[in-house]
Amino acid sequence: MHHFTRLFPAAAVGFTGQSLVSHAGTKILTELIDALGFRGLCEDRLGQFAPSGARHRPGRLIASLALMLAGGGEHVSDLDMLRSSPGIFGPVPSNATVSRFFERTVANPELFSYGFETLTRELRSRAWDAAGNFEPGGQATAADPLIVDLDATLVTSHSDKELAAGTYKGGYGFSPFIASIDYGTGNGTGEILACVLRPGSAGANSADDHIRVFETATAQLPESFFPDGKLDGQRILVRTDSAGASRKFLWHLHSLGVQFSVSYPVPAAKAHMIDWINDKQYWQPALDQHGTDRTNAWVINATEVIPLKDYPPGTNIYLRAEPLHPGAAPTLLDLDGHRITAFLTNAPRWHGPFLDARHRARGRCENRIKTLKNTGLGKLPFYDFAANQAWANIAALALNLTSWLQLTALPEGHHARSWDIKRWRYRLFATAGKIITRARRRTLLLPDRAPEKQLITVLLDRIKDLPARLKSAPAKPT
Repeated sequence: MHHFTRLFPAAAVGFTGQSLVSHAGTKILTELIDALGFRGLCEDRLGQFAPSGARHRPGRLIASLALMLAGGGEHVSDLDMLRSSPGIFGPVPSNATVSRFFERTVANPELFSYGFETLTRELRSRAWDAAGNFEPGGQATAADPLIVDLDATLVTSHSDKELAAGTYKGGYGFSPFIASIDYGTGNGTGEILACVLRPGSAGANSADDHIRVFETATAQLPESFFPDGKLDGQRILVRTDSAGASRKFLWHLHSLGVQFSVSYPVPAAKAHMIDWINDKQYWQPALDQHGTDRTNAWVINATEVIPLKDYPPGTNIYLRAEPLHPGAAPTLLDLDGHRITAFLTNAPRWHGPFLDARHRARGRCENRIKTLKNTGLGKLPFYDFAANQAWANIAALALNLTSWLQLTALPEGHHARSWDIKRWRYRLFATAGKIITRARRRTLLLPDRAPEKQLITVLLDRIKDLPARLKSAPAKPT
C-alpha cells in the first residue's frame, strides 16, 4: 500500500454561524471614510440620486462600492463579500438597488458628474489638510510645482456597450483619458484627479481632449490653487507623452501660466542638426532618479540648434542621448549607436539633467493607470456610457482612498508609502477577523500573528486622531 505525504496540514472543512469576517483589514478604510465625513458630504452632493426615505443613501452605496473595489472586487455582485459581514460593513445595498442607482445617474449624467466632482474635491481638501507636511500641494512653488500627469489608455470591452468602438491596437472598447498627481519618490503612489471615459476610437493626440481632461483635473484641486478665483498656474506642471505636444494644447497651458514638460518627436528633417552627438563637451551627464550622474547618458538644451516655430514663448527643447538598450531596434535617428529623445518645457529652471530626470519620472503614471484598472476601471459593467463613467469615477475614488491613507496615516519614511494596491490587499485588507460582543460592546478581533499587526495598529491610531487634525489645520488662503 502506498502512502503519500501532504504538502499542507489536513483539516476537515465545516461551516459555522460565528461572526467570522473575511477582508477584515478593510476596516482601516471604513475608519478613514468616516473620519473624512464621507456620509454627510455625499448626502449633500448626491442626495437627489436616492428616493426620499430610501434606506440606502448614496453615501452608503458609493462607499460600499469603493470599499469593495479597493479590496479587490471587480463586479457589483462582489458586494456579497461585504454583505456577509454586516457587523463590520453595515447593511450593504442589494445588487438591484445599485442597478437602480446607476439608472438614475444615466437620467442626469451632468448633474451626477458635477456632484461627484465637488464631493471628491472636498474629500481631497480634507485629506490634504490632515496630511500636514506631506500635503502634495502645500509646498508647491514655481521652482517645485505640483506635477499632474496626463495619459490615455485602452480598456477592452467583451460585449457591445454604448460608444464602445475599435481601437488603434485592433481591439474593441474605450480609451479613457486620465489625469493623476505624482507625489514624488518616497511620498506615496500618487492619486487620480480625473478619469474621462472616451470611445475606443478617440485619438491619443487630440488637443481638445487634453484641454478637457486638464480642465476637469484642475477643478479637483483645493481652493489654495485658486487665489482670487483664478488658477495659480505657475504652481502646476503638466507632463505628457508626445501626444500632448500639440501647439494648441501648449498655448492653452501658456495662457493660464501653467508649466509643461512634454515629450517631443524630433522630425527626421532636423536629424542632421544633432550630428554633433560625438562631441560630449557641449553635453551634461544625465541624472538617475536618485540625483546621481550617469556615465552613459547625456542631456543638452538644443533650442538654438533646433529652432521651434509657433510654440509659446519660453519653450525650450532638451535632447537626451544614451546608448541603445540591448535588443532595441535601431532607427534612422539613432546616431553613432545612440538613441536620441527630446522633450519640450517652459519651466523656469534651466538645469537640463534635473529637467530630464523630472520628465522621465512620468513613467510612474503608467503604474497609477495600471492600479486604476485593477481597482475597477479594467471591467466596465454597464451598457450605458454615463453609467460606466460613473463607475470609472468610483474606481478612482477607491484608488484615492488608499493614496489618502498613505498621506494621512503613515509615519514619515514608512516603507508602505511605496506599496501598490495589490500589496495593500494581500498584506492588510485580506486579513481575516472575528466579531465578539462583551459587555454589550462589539469588538473585531484580528490575528495576533498578522504580519502587519503593528502597521494596522499605527493606522487605526492615526485615523482616530484625524478629525482632531482637521479641526486644528490652519485655514487655507482664498
